[in-house]
Amino acid sequence: MHFHSGAFPLGIVRKLEVRRSRNVSYSESLLQNEDLLPVPEDRRTWGYWNFIAFWIADSFNINTWMIVSSMVQLGLSWWQAWICVWIGYGIVAPFIVANARPGAVFHVTFPVVARTSFGVWGSLWCVFNRGAMACIWYGVQASIGGSCVLVMLRAMWPSVNNIPNSMPPSSGTNTRDFMCFFLFWLISLPAIWFPIHKIRHLFTTKAIVVPIAGITFFIWCIVKARGVGPIIHQPATLHGTALGWGMVSSIMSCISNMATLVTNAPDFASRASHPSAAGLPQLISVPLGFSIVSFFGVIVSSSSQTIYGEAIWSPIDLLGKFLDGNPSHATRFGVWFISVSFIIAQLGTNISANSISAGCDLTALFPRFINIRRGGYVAAVVGLCMLPWNLLKSSNSFTSYLSAYSVFLSSIAGVMITDYYVIHKGHYNVKDLYLAKRDGWYFYTCGVNFRAYAAYIAGILINVVGFAGATGRTVPLAATRIYEMSFFTGFGVSALVYMSLNFLFPVRGVSECVRFEEMDVSASGGSVGSIYDAGYQPRTSEELDKKSTVSEAVRTVHSVA
Repeated sequence: MHFHSGAFPLGIVRKLEVRRSRNVSYSESLLQNEDLLPVPEDRRTWGYWNFIAFWIADSFNINTWMIVSSMVQLGLSWWQAWICVWIGYGIVAPFIVANARPGAVFHVTFPVVARTSFGVWGSLWCVFNRGAMACIWYGVQASIGGSCVLVMLRAMWPSVNNIPNSMPPSSGTNTRDFMCFFLFWLISLPAIWFPIHKIRHLFTTKAIVVPIAGITFFIWCIVKARGVGPIIHQPATLHGTALGWGMVSSIMSCISNMATLVTNAPDFASRASHPSAAGLPQLISVPLGFSIVSFFGVIVSSSSQTIYGEAIWSPIDLLGKFLDGNPSHATRFGVWFISVSFIIAQLGTNISANSISAGCDLTALFPRFINIRRGGYVAAVVGLCMLPWNLLKSSNSFTSYLSAYSVFLSSIAGVMITDYYVIHKGHYNVKDLYLAKRDGWYFYTCGVNFRAYAAYIAGILINVVGFAGATGRTVPLAATRIYEMSFFTGFGVSALVYMSLNFLFPVRGVSECVRFEEMDVSASGGSVGSIYDAGYQPRTSEELDKKSTVSEAVRTVHSVA
């Protein structure tokens, strides 16, 4: 029995490949697979209520619960901090909707939308950027989820708190905490298996269960403290200009927290049943959800000061305090229910913000071997191997680098949104998104759009000096102020530079984009046209919204592939 020398490894490679068409060139195989092509109609299942449930679910997590704490510690009163939360998330919501729009209309994910502005090959750096950070954040959120598991297990078996440690100091953790982290990591794995169009049920469940637990915790603490506590009556310690910049800094921290979700907004919007489903529901539910959860956090922490003599901002730490001593069975059950809800909250947040994002990004980086599901599991493995508890210990430096990361993302978003609304005016050439041909719309210069990169770098450079100040160096006050508004400075500079360069060096196909009209020019054989040329003429704007402008393009691309 004889084997061909290269048959065995080649067979393994083919087994590892994801399902895709074989009738494509090598370069095209690097641009397309089933998860990168426009989403088929039967998988566009996200309606209005799914997007509302998604944001209610996403807002209920430990980070949001504690977001006001840093503002109060900065010197703001609780109501000034709460106004900052409303303003911050109210400002960021239109950016999410604006960047989600191309995903909702053409049913493509962030890595494919990025190709329109950065080029078919140039987009890979942006995708790698976002994918790497999603993997890191997956581990960090899983570590926080592990602390929720510890409280849940303590509520059932108090002796869990006294598990002897068998891990060396160099590990940075102990046996008890690692066991809880690993359990959370383990229960997250089945959720990664579900495709995006089905995972909406997890967010619906979370949107029902977690708010009930949050309201229960809220009322329980007020009753236990016999009132709302002293933080509510605590005045601001900042005044004048210092107060103004304190509020600006607080507003910007809310916006920076959402920079990742602004950038990858097309990932979920690509599953929208019709484009408007990713519009108004997100615009309303983002500020509403995050503001309500942060309000719960303020009142609960204020009550904790009355109960324990100190403000405990972390809900998990407070639940752990409830279990100290000899709690009653009712207290233990209450803590168990709330901690289980927080586990669901962290799980949902990790899937929505990190797992699916990493899956979409890694799919674009390695389309022959990775789909969204496999990418999600890669993120989980990286999140485990990076020992995230060590990052959380050095929280100051970690927070500084995370805030700097929002500058990178705001510059990417500035280019993407400007390209869609100002340069190409809603026109897509869907077929060219998946082809590496020199005369393609998105091939630019060897597959890279230098205009986008110049704008992206300009958006980062304006914040570099301020970032140096944030890490402890002495810098001019003006640089610090610019950095405090890093999302807007990064977004604004990248948008202006991108517009200017496109005016000086017009790109291919832009002469056909005379007015804003969301259409696929490849649907009519390459000339400017849309699916409506085929005989269907919508009579109302509602009909136009419901009729997908990409249905013809899906067929076109699939036939090419």
